[in-house]
Amino acid sequence: MSKKNNQDKLLIFALGGVGEIGKNMYVVQYGNDIVVVDSGLKFPEEDMLGIDIVIPDITYLTDNRDKVRGILITHGHEDHIGGLPYVLRHLNVPVYGTKLTLGLIEGKLKEAGLLGDTKRILINADSEVQLGAIKASFFKVNHSIPDAVGVCLDTPEGRVVHTGDFKFDHTPVNNQYADLQRMAEIGSGGVLALLSDSTNAERPGFTPSESNIGREFEDIFRKSQQRVVVATFASNVHRLQQVINAAMATKRKLAVIGRSMVNVVSIASELGYLNIPEGMIIEPEEVGKIAADRVVILSTGSQGEPMSALTRMARSTHRKVDILPGDTVIIAATPIPGNEKYVGRTVDELFRLGANVIYGPGSVSGVHVSGHGSQEELKLMLNLMKPKYFIPIHGEYRMLRQHALLAEAVGVEKENIFMLDNGDTVELQGGAARKGSKVQAGNVLIDGLGVGDVGNIVLRDRKLLSQDGILVVVVTLSKQDGAIVSGPDIISRGFVYVRESEGLLEEANRIVTSTLNKLMSDNVNEWASLKTNVKDALGRFLYEQTRRRPMILPIIMEV
Repeated sequence: MSKKNNQDKLLIFALGGVGEIGKNMYVVQYGNDIVVVDSGLKFPEEDMLGIDIVIPDITYLTDNRDKVRGILITHGHEDHIGGLPYVLRHLNVPVYGTKLTLGLIEGKLKEAGLLGDTKRILINADSEVQLGAIKASFFKVNHSIPDAVGVCLDTPEGRVVHTGDFKFDHTPVNNQYADLQRMAEIGSGGVLALLSDSTNAERPGFTPSESNIGREFEDIFRKSQQRVVVATFASNVHRLQQVINAAMATKRKLAVIGRSMVNVVSIASELGYLNIPEGMIIEPEEVGKIAADRVVILSTGSQGEPMSALTRMARSTHRKVDILPGDTVIIAATPIPGNEKYVGRTVDELFRLGANVIYGPGSVSGVHVSGHGSQEELKLMLNLMKPKYFIPIHGEYRMLRQHALLAEAVGVEKENIFMLDNGDTVELQGGAARKGSKVQAGNVLIDGLGVGDVGNIVLRDRKLLSQDGILVVVVTLSKQDGAIVSGPDIISRGFVYVRESEGLLEEANRIVTSTLNKLMSDNVNEWASLKTNVKDALGRFLYEQTRRRPMILPIIMEV
């Protein structure tokens, strides 16, 4: 371990993942050594029109690229690995992960053409990795995906622990038990700062065990006279195994549909995380050829995503599988905040097709449990780690706040709890902590192949276009005397229905003509002022007539 320098301090901050669900990325820096934990994405909010995904702004890391020692990944969920294909393009550093996590990451990197350039290092719960002055070790936690770990970073200032996403499941499906003993050892060695998962900080009690669900699935499969469709998160490998087990117990064949589901099933079974009996899997095309009570379909779309397999089945637009009256559809997931109405729409459409749908709060205890610990488990983690300083992470502000109150309740000093926004830093030196200066953080929006080229101004334009449409005014002027040679032609999209608004558009035409003629007679001929005046005059008139403010684009040409 490198010697401690009096000037060096320990910095902890999030570039994504606090005050929001998703795009997790946490940074621990000591002197010239930076360690990054996770690199996720999140899905766009409703006002991000046309955006596909959102990743963290990594300007701070690219500005300090020679100090970044590596990215440690806690587990293979999209909100922790989804940003890697974009981040690694600008920051070629080693990526550390467990077997399944690396398997899922490699699939992504292959698609992005980055597999050959990226150094990938396999770790397990017993690994130790020296990253400059920081030594990383790991501990097993339970989550809704196998091979999830927490991270312990030993720095010259003291020990920083990042829990990863966790719950305490004493009867895990895959017999990967959380290593409580190791957590207690880390805690008894003294923890300077704990960063802990706040997703379920508002939920009292304990999160039920994943293994409860297997019995429920088997029960539903037995009672169903026809086909059963199960929609869940593709990455919830434990859930997939329970579906496979229940299908085996009820002698049903299994069809897997949806791109991400097919991906995960093939990677997880290849690596030995899914145990699928020989001959159980059938192609989607074969579903119609087998007796209806002998089939289970495993599908994506538990969040009502418009292009997912379940949504297409609900709309009868799926090429290979139709929902028939009497089929049972199980939605084994709770909606991510913001997706409720999409899920509701899909459920409605499935009921219209005559399906029996099992979903939502009434049934959810039976067919879905969370992968995140509730209040009693969060307190247990705090008591195992006994941190001096506490930073709640991974959650919206109200969840972080609730987690802070839990920490106080188990004895963490109120002034030692830091509620952060993305980019806020905590500086630790000589055992004392304070809020430091802010680093650049924010959202980078990805639209199609463009990364970060759509910003607030483009989104503002899209919003305007989506609200009141656009009017394009095309005018040709004579170079000699500035007289109007042709036009004005007005083209309208999304503003008014042209055939029914001829009078309005003719009047708009007259206004443009008289505005231009007046400007010409006043010898105003810079294009900028011509355009601005046309825009203002036309905008005023249209607002008086329609109470709408379309985007107005004047195009002036000279001949």
